[in-house]
Amino acid sequence: MLSSFIIRLILSILSIRKASFSATDILSIFVKGFVFDLGVAVFFSIVLSLYLLLLPQRWLKTRLNYVISYSLVFLMILITMFSFFAELTFWQEFESRFNFIAVDYLIYTFEVIHNINESYPLPILVSCMLLISFLVVFLMKKWKTFSISFNSQTPFKQRVSITAAIVFVAIFYAAGLPNNWAESGGNRYQNELSKSGIYSFFSAYKNNELNYEQFYALLDSKKAFKIIRNELAEPSAHFTGSPTSIIRQISNNGTEVHPNVIMITIESFSADFMKHFGNNQNLTPVLDSIANKSLLFTNMYATGTRTVRGLEALSLAVPPTPGNSIVRRPNNENLSTIGEIFRQKGYQTSFFYGGDGYFDNMNQYFSSNGFNVVDRGRKMTVGDHYSTKRTIISDNDVHFENAWGICDGDLYNAVIRDIDARYSNKKPFYDFVMTTSNHRPFTYPNGKIDITSGSGREGAVKYTDYAIGEFLKHIHSKPWFKNTVIIFVADHCASSAGKNEIDISKYHIPCMIYNLPHSKEESIDKMCSQIDLYPSLFHALNWKYRSNLYGKDVFNKEYTPRIVLGTYQKLAYMKKDSLVILSPQQHVETYIYKQQTNEQIPSKFKTGLCDNAIAYYQTAYSLFKNGALSRFKTY
Repeated sequence: MLSSFIIRLILSILSIRKASFSATDILSIFVKGFVFDLGVAVFFSIVLSLYLLLLPQRWLKTRLNYVISYSLVFLMILITMFSFFAELTFWQEFESRFNFIAVDYLIYTFEVIHNINESYPLPILVSCMLLISFLVVFLMKKWKTFSISFNSQTPFKQRVSITAAIVFVAIFYAAGLPNNWAESGGNRYQNELSKSGIYSFFSAYKNNELNYEQFYALLDSKKAFKIIRNELAEPSAHFTGSPTSIIRQISNNGTEVHPNVIMITIESFSADFMKHFGNNQNLTPVLDSIANKSLLFTNMYATGTRTVRGLEALSLAVPPTPGNSIVRRPNNENLSTIGEIFRQKGYQTSFFYGGDGYFDNMNQYFSSNGFNVVDRGRKMTVGDHYSTKRTIISDNDVHFENAWGICDGDLYNAVIRDIDARYSNKKPFYDFVMTTSNHRPFTYPNGKIDITSGSGREGAVKYTDYAIGEFLKHIHSKPWFKNTVIIFVADHCASSAGKNEIDISKYHIPCMIYNLPHSKEESIDKMCSQIDLYPSLFHALNWKYRSNLYGKDVFNKEYTPRIVLGTYQKLAYMKKDSLVILSPQQHVETYIYKQQTNEQIPSKFKTGLCDNAIAYYQTAYSLFKNGALSRFKTY
């Protein structure tokens, strides 16, 4: 209880500049926090109370009981200390209590432990945790905290009643106090500070998958599909599927062109890193230069706050349905991906990742959806057999590597080698490249830029930009360059934390289509989503294709600005400046969004806009669940 109080106090002090707390807010934070902390304390007590219930009285003073009792308490204190330090580091990265990301981190221990070790003095942290835990147990022994237990004469019936009371309270917490009880306030920082880290962790573990139809506002299915079909209707689109599908044939005037396409998906790259969007640190001279020679989307928004959401949006063009990304879900093979549309046009499709593609299930997802995979290959996964080809990046080709993978420069060299080898096939290629350098611990090769490796985000951003510049220099003389379109887009922003639960400004990403045939430099200022990238590119290439995508052609004169984005539980739809947020327990909130001040002002809308929001997420969930996002058999 004391540890949790101290953590809450520290995090509150760290957040006070970013979130204006009233006296009532502070009271709410600590009162609600006390309730959650009490729940965690009760859960911790169960194991020891059950042990003491079943332990015969005559064994109380045995050496075995002393060892077991002290060991159990030491273990509980050690877990508490681990949580204490872990919450500080997790808050530094995400400004949030433990959530699904923390659950994922527990699964992907190799990357996470190495990342922590490279970012923080891990031996010192572990030593501190052990030392504090031993010290607490020593003080408890010195203050004779255990003397009552070791000398107890409590009758069995009384022990039963005590244990039963503890178990009853634990059941109440597990069944009757959801973690989102802390989310009643409009201030995201207040909500997060009210929570308890350990309680939030197990809540996130339990709710890893969310059934949209069970937890969110619903429409009649036919009505929902009618609305979404109306939303996706365009002059160039002709619906060919059943009324409960979004399959449509897209037609374009003009002659189709089939250039090679490389998409560089940049890790954690917020728009405001670039001079084009107001940054004055000169971190991205290369990308700013490219922006002047590209189709530049100045008002594009990511669908989520994690790489797997970016991968989902850029490969499937679907809204971010609640729970895990489709990249991480079962039954995600043979889907109607962007790669499938390219393959129908005769393209070779490959996925490149500088780390181990087993992380976040990337290898299984891409290989089972027709992509050849190129990754570090230190760990093999169940899905590897799907791939027609798997290429491992050799140690001999790696000059720098950290917890998340090889540096961007080495990854781009792997892309170039692979394309050179395939070029003789005379088939166009589509390469999906996922970078890692702009990620904590922010380390990269020394001597490349004027910021010391590992010193912070700014250095990682500048190295990321430098590596892109070197990549373009190397490929400019390649025979395949003139006929190659290169897309630069972020998977998500560097930080999603803000005062609001879904902070729109924290989803703003850069996107550029460079070296597009017969295209002039142009700035597209319409608000749009990650899922709109490929429908817009296909329009620029004059492609005719069959679409099962939720993305729309931004170049269409009838395009109405709208975006879809969310967290694991909250889903947002914004049309122009009207924002609808859907959350569990069928909650629907509506706001007017003021972009200049990044304010969300509560406002009442007509039901039509809310129905549009529901239709996007309800139909997307339904299509995936029912297998209707499966790969097309014919085009």
